[in-house]
Amino acid sequence: MNLTLSPLVILFASGFLVALVAIASILLNDQKVGSAALAAALAAGFAAYTAGTIYAEGLLVVLTNQTSNLWGVQVWWDLLIAITIGLFLIAPRARAQGMNLPLWTVFVVATASIGLLAMAARLFWLEQAATSKV
Repeated sequence: MNLTLSPLVILFASGFLVALVAIASILLNDQKVGSAALAAALAAGFAAYTAGTIYAEGLLVVLTNQTSNLWGVQVWWDLLIAITIGLFLIAPRARAQGMNLPLWTVFVVATASIGLLAMAARLFWLEQAATSKV
C-alpha cells in the first residue's frame, strides 16, 4: 500500500486528532452538563463541511461509498450503530427536559452526527437552564 500525504489523508488524520482531543477532554472534565456552545459549534462546522462535500461531489455518492466494498458497508453499519447508541444514551435526558423526541429522532436519522450534535447542544442548554433556576 502506497499512502501519499494527499489533502484527503490530511483531512482523515486531522479528524482522528480532533477526536482524540475531544475524547481526552471528555475523560478529564468532570462537569455535569456538557457545553451547549461547543456542541452547537461542532454541529454547525460539520454541517458546513457536509454541505461543501455535497456541493462538490453530490449526494448519491454516499450510496456508492457505502456499497462499493465490505469496508463501505462496515462503515455504514458503524455509523448506524453509533447514532443508535447516541440516541439510546441521550433520549432519557432529552425526554426529561421536554424535548420533542420523535422530531429530534427524525433529524438525527436524516443527518447522523450533525443532528446528534445539535440535539446534544439543545439538551445541554436546557439542562444548564434548569440547573440555573435551582
